[in-house]
Amino acid sequence: MDVPRIGLYIHIPFCASKCGYCDFYSKAGCEGDMPRYQQALRTHLRECMPRIAPAYIDTVYFGGGTPSYYGARRIAEILAEIKASGQLLRTAEITVEANPDSLTRADLRRLRHAGVNRLSIGMQSANNDILKMIGRRHNFQQVEMAMKHARMEGFDNVSLDLIYGLPSQSTGDWAETLSRALELHPEHISGYGLKLEPGTAMYELKDSPLIPDDDKQADMYLAMVETLARYNYQQYEISNFCIPGYESRHNYKYWRLDDYMGFGPGAHSCVGNVRYSYVRDLQGYIDGVLKSGDMIDEYEQIGDFERGAEYLMLGLRTTWGITKAEYQAIYNNRFEEIEQQLLEFQQKGWAKEENGRWHFTPEGFLLSNQLIVKLLEAQTDRRAEQTPWLRDQVEQAEREPMPAQRPATFEEQFGRQGTLRGKEQE
Repeated sequence: MDVPRIGLYIHIPFCASKCGYCDFYSKAGCEGDMPRYQQALRTHLRECMPRIAPAYIDTVYFGGGTPSYYGARRIAEILAEIKASGQLLRTAEITVEANPDSLTRADLRRLRHAGVNRLSIGMQSANNDILKMIGRRHNFQQVEMAMKHARMEGFDNVSLDLIYGLPSQSTGDWAETLSRALELHPEHISGYGLKLEPGTAMYELKDSPLIPDDDKQADMYLAMVETLARYNYQQYEISNFCIPGYESRHNYKYWRLDDYMGFGPGAHSCVGNVRYSYVRDLQGYIDGVLKSGDMIDEYEQIGDFERGAEYLMLGLRTTWGITKAEYQAIYNNRFEEIEQQLLEFQQKGWAKEENGRWHFTPEGFLLSNQLIVKLLEAQTDRRAEQTPWLRDQVEQAEREPMPAQRPATFEEQFGRQGTLRGKEQE
């Protein structure tokens, strides 16, 4: 029998400064909170490790924020806490996100010695003027130095993050960024389109002529797909490309509905049919752990219908795609209406069927949000034939708050009481 496996996500919410486009939960100027946060993280992990059993941990991902700014010593201490459980596989993928300005060679040596075997470096652009405009603290020369030092310290799995659609960015700028990134020979490249969310420093530029319009961003995206394919980087998800064999194993857990547990403010978890997240509040999380307070933000149990919808949404983000058999194994209902919609997409060049698997084309990925909504409507229409009230129910559904008393299935999922801290522990 296969032993279950689980991934861990460790959120590091500290940054030296906040980038103008960043909507992730992170705090600048809070270095004084780092020691208590480290204590809270280690305490929380120590409590949860016995309850993860019998699963083995096969991926660990330190995201942020800026984990490299948090410090290699603290990251090594957290990894030591996880290793002490005896559940971390020797073959586990262990990733740390890093910014070039906070990544020294000494840090890289400590991280590698601690067991980190994958880096995700935030390059974003090769244009120093654009980097400064969006609030990045590094220049491209620091990216080159970070890559050089990473190789010297034995890292052979490095990803570069890039952004297209940046203010005043031309197609020529984007082509130059791709070219300079390829010269560094990373094993993995992530390319994201700029999205300006309310509350970010750059949101006021949302309708500015400085921001490339949708057509220009689409051209940049398709140019990225074509360029990277020419250099043997295979696209395996909407925004992710790699040399064959270097896919992000941790991110695959999200897209394939595998189990993962998050730690830190704003971190999300998915274990079986249970979803929950912690408050997006640094002090709230610390107090929740160290003072046994309530730190659950959202909690819900997912039924087969919702799992089927998740399978469609997440599977179609990847080039691996979806199949009728997998869909029906998760949600025991007909696939014909969904397949009919996919056939219509195929006629327009947005989807493709290969060996029984359906996936979007690059042109389809550009429209993925709209296309997936159409597929979810097909799923809902089928369910509504037997339950006419369902459509309104789905459209009006809201996330359920954490119940006052955990249901039995929740306790069964996590084992002994106390894996999550709720109001009943106050």
